[in-house]
Amino acid sequence: MGPVTTAPASLEVSGLAFAYPDGHQALFGVDFSVARGERVALLGPNGAGKTTLVLHLNGILGGGTGTVTVAGLPVGKRHMAEIRRRVGIVFQDPDDQLFMPTVREDVAFGPAAAGLKGAELEARVRAALDRVGMAEFAERPPHHLSFGQRRRVAVATVLAMEPEILVLDEPSSNLDPASRRELADILRSLDVTVLMVTHDLPYALELCPRSLILSDGTIAADGPTAGLLRDDALMRTHRLELPFGFDPRAATAG
Repeated sequence: MGPVTTAPASLEVSGLAFAYPDGHQALFGVDFSVARGERVALLGPNGAGKTTLVLHLNGILGGGTGTVTVAGLPVGKRHMAEIRRRVGIVFQDPDDQLFMPTVREDVAFGPAAAGLKGAELEARVRAALDRVGMAEFAERPPHHLSFGQRRRVAVATVLAMEPEILVLDEPSSNLDPASRRELADILRSLDVTVLMVTHDLPYALELCPRSLILSDGTIAADGPTAGLLRDDALMRTHRLELPFGFDPRAATAG
């Protein structure tokens, strides 16, 4: 029997440390790995370094120490175009990502810039909109959509690039309960690695079997989401608060 070959992890972060030019040290040596197809939540109090970490994943920030590898490719100048295709970041405000006259044009923008055209481009756009349930809105101006619909289109703009990993920054923020559930259904249906940065601990529990707690620039805990949320001392230490009345023992990730 020959050797078993395994695909490289979607994301490998090793010894990542970073200080801003003003001297503020945001990351002090971050280590973790996310396997292909995993859904992982990144939790932590404000100021823990979550945004700084996310901006390293596709090379927006760099110049510190340590390494970030996406599907075996080191994040750096040599592979930057491919890394930015493979790491799709959906920012907290969808209006940061939607700027074209119609939904179709917004979703087509990235693939068209990468050289897709004609029927291939149309198929890519249609598939991305289908995956988020927004195909019927293709000709609508994004600013005529609800906030929840705009967030789904923002997800489609990233999916159209066929990323290796989908990074979501506070995906449930400002969503009403129905929109929150619709987005959860979409995220569960996607065949893509997901890293979800969130303060919404019930959403993390619902969608991500595993969570990382980033605190003071290091990974303070890494384990099953339900176990971390049940650890009262851990939660208190890292200023993580469950909503009033929410019992993590009665809910499970799926």
